[in-house]
Amino acid sequence: MSDWVLPDEVLAEAPSHTPLPHELADLELLLCGAYAPLSGFMSEAESRRVARSGTLPDGTAWPVPVTLDVPTDIAGRLDGPDPRRRVLRITDPEGAPVAAVECHSLDALGPDMVRVGGPVRRIADAAHGVFIGLRATPEQARTTYTKPRVLALVADRPLHRPQLAQLARAAHNLAAHVLVMIPTGDELGGDKALRLPTAALVRSILAAKDRLTTATVLTVPLSKRGDRIRDGLLTAKVAAAYGATHLMTGPDGLGGGDGVRAMVPRDLAYDTRDGQWRPIEDIEPPFRRSALTNAEIADMLDRGFGLPEWHTPPSVAAELRKARPPRRHRGLVLFFTGLSGSGKSTISRGVYESLLEDGSRTVSLFDGDVVRRLLSSGLGFSKADRSMNIRRIGFVSAEVARHGGIGMAAPIAPYESDRAEARRMAEAAGADFVLVHVSTPLEVCEARDRKGLYARARAGQIAEFTGISDPYEAPSDAEMTIDTTDMSVAEAVEQVIEHLSDGGWLEPTGMKLT
Repeated sequence: MSDWVLPDEVLAEAPSHTPLPHELADLELLLCGAYAPLSGFMSEAESRRVARSGTLPDGTAWPVPVTLDVPTDIAGRLDGPDPRRRVLRITDPEGAPVAAVECHSLDALGPDMVRVGGPVRRIADAAHGVFIGLRATPEQARTTYTKPRVLALVADRPLHRPQLAQLARAAHNLAAHVLVMIPTGDELGGDKALRLPTAALVRSILAAKDRLTTATVLTVPLSKRGDRIRDGLLTAKVAAAYGATHLMTGPDGLGGGDGVRAMVPRDLAYDTRDGQWRPIEDIEPPFRRSALTNAEIADMLDRGFGLPEWHTPPSVAAELRKARPPRRHRGLVLFFTGLSGSGKSTISRGVYESLLEDGSRTVSLFDGDVVRRLLSSGLGFSKADRSMNIRRIGFVSAEVARHGGIGMAAPIAPYESDRAEARRMAEAAGADFVLVHVSTPLEVCEARDRKGLYARARAGQIAEFTGISDPYEAPSDAEMTIDTTDMSVAEAVEQVIEHLSDGGWLEPTGMKLT
């Protein structure tokens, strides 16, 4: 980390910015020394070089760009004549200052964003977040190791008996201390079949702590970039900084490098003769029971079945039941999207009323007009304001779902990015998300238009009207698609109710419309 001096008066006048979650994760790794030899965020030229050649300007190998992008209006305040005052104050999501960036470079990325590069300095200790007690710098972590060799595992999913057995075998063979690194740079951990909010992931791994008695368990703000090879190389970099000599990887062996040897665990199976986990080839087929897949575990939790003790320690199973209760008790965001006049509002109202009549679930409906009047009263109808309106709807719907209710909304939501953000917020709250695309064609919607909105839009009286002068990005990830051209409202409502019943969000004896 850089030792540059930051005068108090410069910091007091510096503009503030709250980065995205993955940028905050990178910041923490820079500040604690886990990203050495990096001392700050990269310029655009440096990040391009890393992306192209995998090396820093001095030739040091580095797998991924580590960058910070800020809005143009903030960056404009950094482009003054005095380079000593080009300082950006970094704040956490609650607005508390945590670090500063000495801005050596300002590279425009377009009309709205600027890439800021320069060394970082901590100006306050992080006082927020879950499981603070599990955070440690590489130097602090090294003081806990009991053996020269250190076997690291990046635990991005719960540890069941087969994974615990693999870890124990590898540590025994290496005579190594075990370092369990729980990545907390993303809001969700695990794979697509079984994703958990970060806090729930940490709890599930701590539930197996009695089987990791000699291990060091830490939370490390690692986040994924989406490139498995580069992610694996970055993980090896961070593991090496924490003193790891070996790193457990997947079957493909990705994750070694930077002086850390990749350890590919052997596939184990459960031996029904004595209840031990052994290499698959050492167990005769009649006595061999394979480990459950994440999809199978997710399905059992969704349906309310207990996880078998031969596969999952009871303490871990209990945490997973809390984090992922049966769907009939789990929060849900039911999100309708479609053109104006498609029927989405009418259908959502019908589903809402049916759920109220049934009474088995708590349900809240965020009507578009009511939201505009109360929650988003200060917003207009520009693209930016419409996006903010959808994200506000997504936020409050996710909060309803966080507490086990069903949050319903039926905005037009024309942009894929906004719908994806609504889904992300629901999943981060530990809830499910069902997207219903009411795909009624434009010509049908226009023919139904009793308010004359389409006619006014075609006459140029309404700017940026979805379907006429502004695009509607049809979803490719909708759980349901309904075309109301030749369908009654009652039929559409019944389809949605049946989908919720079949999916387990309603009791099997759920409602039938008459």
